[in-house]
Amino acid sequence: MKPTRFIESVNCAIEGILYTVRTQKHMRRHFAAALVVMTAALLVRVSPMEFMLIALAVSFVLFAELLNTAIEVVVDMISPEFHPMAKVAKDVAAGAVLVAAFGTAILGYLVLAKYLFPFHRGVLAMVGTSSEMGTIVSVIMVLITVIILKSLTGKGTPLKGGVPSGHAAVAFSIATSISFNTQDPLTSLLCFVLAVMVSHSRLLLQIHSTREVVMGALTGTLVTVAVTSVFRALG
Repeated sequence: MKPTRFIESVNCAIEGILYTVRTQKHMRRHFAAALVVMTAALLVRVSPMEFMLIALAVSFVLFAELLNTAIEVVVDMISPEFHPMAKVAKDVAAGAVLVAAFGTAILGYLVLAKYLFPFHRGVLAMVGTSSEMGTIVSVIMVLITVIILKSLTGKGTPLKGGVPSGHAAVAFSIATSISFNTQDPLTSLLCFVLAVMVSHSRLLLQIHSTREVVMGALTGTLVTVAVTSVFRALG
């Protein structure tokens, strides 16, 4: 029955939000990301106007995910069997969430960048700038480490399968070296985005599991940081 009192309407709305959080993993991730972004905004002390923009953008993403879930439920109710038009409806709704999330990411970057960039440069400066030789040695050491780890686990080959993912390890090693060389936050961010895309492709091709890709990313990053630190100490 349609709620007749305001408090009943509010309870229904809250139940809808709880249902979405309980059943949709993407909604849980959106809430987690919102918590991180809002906390970061408070810690760096953004202006009231900037905080308002971030809050509005976050709310828009959550709204889009709620609407997407509502459309999915209605489509499943009307068309429980597979239908091409039902797929289109769900894909378009999911596309709306993606557009909202992309716009929010851009806004969050533009607002928080000026606060986080000095901290980013300071952290990179603590390790040092990677030399040309250091970069080459880092990649070689990452490859050797990957081969050793794969030989110990007895799974996969140097170029396919096994623990850890060699593609992810090399991609994150290169991204880390570029970050040290440039010490530019935007360049660093874009390089790590490319590294994530390379790693994700291994999942899409079903060559590696998420655990193997994450281990590869950690291997590439940690080995490169260690080699760069050693070169700085020796230099």
